[in-house]
Amino acid sequence: MRALVSVHDLAKAYGPRPLFSGLTFTLHERERVGMIGANGAGKSTLLKLLAGIEEPDAGQRAVSKGTRLAYLPQEEEFPAERSVEALVLDALAQEPLDEIQRLTRAQIVIGKVGFSDPAQLAGTLSGGWRKRLSLARVLALEPDVVLLDEPTNHLDITGIQWLEQLLKTEPFAWIVITHDRYFLENATTHMLEIGKHYPDGYLKVEGSYSRFLERREALLASQSRQEASLKNRVRQEVAFLRSNVREQRTKSRHLIGKAHEALDELSAVKSRNAERSLSGIEFASTGRRSKKLLSAKGIAKSLGGKPLFSGLDLELGPGDKLGLVGENGSGKTSLLRVLEGTLAPDAGEVVHAQQLKLVSFSQHRTGLDPELTLRQALATHGDNVRYRGESTHVVAWAKRFGFPPEQLDMKIEVLSGGERARVLIADLVRQEADLLLLDEPTNDLDLQTREVLEEQLLEFPGALVLVTHDRYMLDRVCTQVLGVSGTGACRLVADYHQWQRALASLRAPADKPAKPDAKPKPAPQKQRTRRLSNYERRELDGIEDAIAAAEAQVAELQAQAVDNEVLMDHDRMTAVYAALEAAQAKVDALYARWEELEAIDQAYQQSTS
Repeated sequence: MRALVSVHDLAKAYGPRPLFSGLTFTLHERERVGMIGANGAGKSTLLKLLAGIEEPDAGQRAVSKGTRLAYLPQEEEFPAERSVEALVLDALAQEPLDEIQRLTRAQIVIGKVGFSDPAQLAGTLSGGWRKRLSLARVLALEPDVVLLDEPTNHLDITGIQWLEQLLKTEPFAWIVITHDRYFLENATTHMLEIGKHYPDGYLKVEGSYSRFLERREALLASQSRQEASLKNRVRQEVAFLRSNVREQRTKSRHLIGKAHEALDELSAVKSRNAERSLSGIEFASTGRRSKKLLSAKGIAKSLGGKPLFSGLDLELGPGDKLGLVGENGSGKTSLLRVLEGTLAPDAGEVVHAQQLKLVSFSQHRTGLDPELTLRQALATHGDNVRYRGESTHVVAWAKRFGFPPEQLDMKIEVLSGGERARVLIADLVRQEADLLLLDEPTNDLDLQTREVLEEQLLEFPGALVLVTHDRYMLDRVCTQVLGVSGTGACRLVADYHQWQRALASLRAPADKPAKPDAKPKPAPQKQRTRRLSNYERRELDGIEDAIAAAEAQVAELQAQAVDNEVLMDHDRMTAVYAALEAAQAKVDALYARWEELEAIDQAYQQSTS
């Protein structure tokens, strides 16, 4: 395939802080590359270098003749009074097109990204729809290469899935920065991670995200073995030097040189291996074993006349991990606030266990004073932090959350979104909790931090209510998912995929309006009812246990599906995913059968009452 963009020995630093050096790779036609790396590794900077927006400190960038590049930034501001159509036409102003061609191309891409009204003003768009507008402006240019910086930001799960499908079907090559692991698994052909834990400063792998994980784990395991081997070699060199240097003075310089070489190599490997350490995220639990921590009965809420949820019953105890899902604006945050007690329901009640210790996290990052330094935000009283009854110096505490000492005197206002999230999480983990209410804690977090957060949420013995657009985290952490439709309907299901199927059935009547009658229909006859057979009665009596067993099987297979040993064995991974799909289909069939039997029984009871 033809090379489109290549970089050789690329280096970039900001002041004394080097981002990367020696980067060398090529993007070919139809390659779809997912770029990942820790916050601050230089991903966005590298994308700007590839786009030609910034210049490298060293190295070269080459673009093949005739290759058209387009760049999608993380955030793009639009004049509020300009329409969607006008802004897309603006993007085409420099294209060699006549007026009709410009208008036709604009209308095509506006429809492709989902807008129904081209005259809608930019000032009325949500964050997700502004992102779609940015994408429409890029698509209108008909590029050969698209460089996308966090395009999944501001998109709900439905929007992320839409973007996956769009990018998989477009003919251009692309590089995307995202922390959405299912997106990376489903849409990419190559993975690129920027990080100082690699000998070359990066790792590029052909294949999906799961294939990348296999290669990365093998490489990091090899580095760990190399470190152990080098430690042993250094011990031997030093011991030999001490015992022989006096007797063999002519060889002393050579021996000292060999020892220094071994020490330097060990230092380099240790430094790379230490780059991935992040140990601070460990939530403090009270250890409370009350069976019921929170109970909600018949709760309902509307905003501006729009019903968000109604008639909702919910109960949470230790070990329950509930995921809240739904489109942007469907009422997830409102439900979280009702459960927290900071927003009153319109109907029903929420009861907390006595002296419940509740800790919450806001997606809006409230509670952080932008004028404080990082040191002041992490240690509110002096230079020490109290955690689980012990005192830790702020420098050590900061390192546990990925902050080097030189960042401690930086103001909060200059920190990235991911860094601010880590500051808030550092505050959360110091608070003992029975119940965690987390609203979009993964926003702006890099993959490494998400993985550590997942592990600790799995270990947390209390109850959890989690709002996130990270489907991977939902499937891995949550024991149940509550879907919020935004029209008042809610449904408790096993996982996000089951909610998608449930949502499709909830929307089906609205999506398919009834056809007008060609002629009057006769009056409907009274529906025949019947008693359940003895076999059906036994089936109905035992169906809840059958569903529980089937859902337990789904949960077991979900755990296997994210196990590293399974992910590294392609045959096992294929078998597990096939079994998971079959198990989920069984759960769905049991729920459908339950509804069918209940309907027959209720109809018969009503006809005889």
